[in-house]
Amino acid sequence: MTRSAKINGQSHLRKRDAKRPSARKRIFDTASELFYLKGIRAVGVETIAAEADTTKMSLYRNFPSKDELVAEWLRDHDANFWQTWDAMANRYPKDPRKQIKAAFALLAKHVADPKARGCPMANAAVELTEKDHPARKVIEAHKAKLRARLVQMCTQMGAPEPGLLADQLFLLMEGAQVTTQTLGVRGPARNVARAAKMLIDTNLRLS
Repeated sequence: MTRSAKINGQSHLRKRDAKRPSARKRIFDTASELFYLKGIRAVGVETIAAEADTTKMSLYRNFPSKDELVAEWLRDHDANFWQTWDAMANRYPKDPRKQIKAAFALLAKHVADPKARGCPMANAAVELTEKDHPARKVIEAHKAKLRARLVQMCTQMGAPEPGLLADQLFLLMEGAQVTTQTLGVRGPARNVARAAKMLIDTNLRLS
């Protein structure tokens, strides 16, 4: 091979590598998909490294531990969740009832997807029972914020017992995500948006 050919070949490799995601991104994206599809405990760092086309050493250079990688995955989910939620809410800035309707429409679309495996936060909470696990605070803060948002919207709607209605809606959200794992997309979850509407209508008639 001539020197020119070698240089051209090295240049081609550099261009190809420049387009390839960084090791950290490959690790994170791979872990996120595997944790969601297979569960946290079922996926080891060896599998993540292999699927990401990297090494365990590279994984630990980018993330202090598997536990921290799990926590980072859930932080990313939390950020994406609230970005979507806020974009939805901003479409109806003065109409909390439409905001809740839109939130349940998004949920109904999610649980109708055969590839969906429920809520990443709820799934992780079942697996991660250690109170000092770095992901526990992420999970608990996310769910507490969700309930608080529902209480706020139910209060703005003028519900006579906003906390109770918020709890009912929260439980409906959680239940819909869980039942898709046992009864599938044609089970009770398919009625989640209608059930939410009936709950709200009933509560507001009492006011």
